Amino acid sequence: MTSMDNAGRASAPSGAFAFLDRSHTIARPGFNRWLAPPAALAIHLCIGMAYGFSVFWLPLSRALGVTAPVACPADMGLIGELFTTSCDWKISSLGWMYTLFFVFLGSSAAIWGGWLEKAGPRKAGVVAALCWGGGFFVSAIGVKTHQLWLMWLGSGVLGGVGLGLGYISPVSTLIKWFPDRRGMATGMAIMGFGGGAMIGAPLADMLMKSFATPTSVGVWQTFVVLGVIYFLFMMGGALGYRVPVDGWKPAGWTPPAASSNALITSKHVHLDDAWKTKQFWLVWWVLCLNVTAGIGILGMASPLLQEVFGGKLIGVDATFSQLTAAQKGQIAAVAAGFTGLLSLFNIGGRFFWASLSDKIGRKATYFTFFLLGLALYAAVPSAAKAGALPVFVLIFCVILSMYGGGFATVPAYLADMFGTKMVGAIHGRLLTAWSAAGLFGPSIVNYIREYQLDHGVARADVYSITMYILAGLLALGAICNWAVTPVSEKLHMSEEEVAEEKKIADDTHQHFASDVAALGEEVTHSWKVTLAWAVVWIPLAWGIWITLTKALVLFR
Repeated sequence: MTSMDNAGRASAPSGAFAFLDRSHTIARPGFNRWLAPPAALAIHLCIGMAYGFSVFWLPLSRALGVTAPVACPADMGLIGELFTTSCDWKISSLGWMYTLFFVFLGSSAAIWGGWLEKAGPRKAGVVAALCWGGGFFVSAIGVKTHQLWLMWLGSGVLGGVGLGLGYISPVSTLIKWFPDRRGMATGMAIMGFGGGAMIGAPLADMLMKSFATPTSVGVWQTFVVLGVIYFLFMMGGALGYRVPVDGWKPAGWTPPAASSNALITSKHVHLDDAWKTKQFWLVWWVLCLNVTAGIGILGMASPLLQEVFGGKLIGVDATFSQLTAAQKGQIAAVAAGFTGLLSLFNIGGRFFWASLSDKIGRKATYFTFFLLGLALYAAVPSAAKAGALPVFVLIFCVILSMYGGGFATVPAYLADMFGTKMVGAIHGRLLTAWSAAGLFGPSIVNYIREYQLDHGVARADVYSITMYILAGLLALGAICNWAVTPVSEKLHMSEEEVAEEKKIADDTHQHFASDVAALGEEVTHSWKVTLAWAVVWIPLAWGIWITLTKALVLFR
């Protein structure tokens, strides 16, 4: 409940869990805004392990047999696999967890985005930690009891909800802390999602090898350890969240004139109105088409490189089909390095392109993604036919940088058009585009590949048509981006409506009104800032080092 202080001003709610309330996260004078990005990174580096879950597929496919899978009856369907305890699961059945991740990421972000704006980032971050960490514990039980449905429920559904809330929890907060550098701020946080697998996948591999015994592949124990680590790390990030007092702005920063860029508004559009506008759906398609093209390639990067270049990867003049089993093992190691290199560019692109968007604008940045991407996708078949491996690798590195950059730039794009008040909730609705792209992209690449192989097309040539189709999708994305216009002023919330939303969100800033100017004078040197960044950068640097070591195989 809310009480009054000695001066008669409203004070924050009290109670056992009052520290989770939004009013308890309002920053005090002396807070350095550079403490906010590490808190966001702490959460994103954990949930980013969703990209690395494939490290569990092979061990889980022999969870009973340990050294070799125990085959299920030929007539057993997917429903039977969900409940069987007598045979091992197929990798295709385990892979449904990956699909569930991104379906529930988009749906949970859309459903609870509005609640997040009212409850605040700390409460949302705590719920995300409980869901993501708890999902690992439920999955551990599923592995221990050999129940696939428990794994789907734990990691897929419960973990997917944690993904959605964890992903959007820092967006609105960082945009408000960095009105002068919106793109850079969201890029710093969202790059963590791209980097999570670089830390989690090798860590999980080390843990599984440590826990493995003659009777166990070590997965359920690994799930328990990762669940504890991720829960604690995410809780630290959630409790580190702070929101700026209403009316705060960086010292010495003056908001740009409204007329300098018609796409950037200083007003706010309510969630209920924003998602009904043509601008929302145009940006929805902008994100969906950019992600569809990128995610299709990301999921097939390893076989793509192996089938296109074959023996050339190890200095042998032979196609993929002509290689021996040992040689295929050698090129698989090279392809793993390629995949790791793409992950690095995926991460770096999130920060680079989002930061660049602060200089050239969000619309121009997306035009770069689509037009440059179109040219690069169209150039892939020529690079493949010429056997130009360095050019081929460089093309895909740039493509994946723009894939990551699209995720990091879109929150700032939304804030420019719809204002910052409800951008977290609007972003949550928009992430359904990611769920859709997660279905479109892999389907396009996989089914076209299979169709061409079935009709006798050589493995080295099966991706050419796919590249041209993906280039066409980027052309459609460029058209959607071109059609984006400023939101009508009649949809802007009035000052009274904004004040009412603050009241609903328990945004009790009155008792901090005198602190606005003091907060603007941020601390420039702080041991807390150094420590906070070290906590997230040490594991990230370890993951980057591991990835670079693997990527060097490409150039030997």
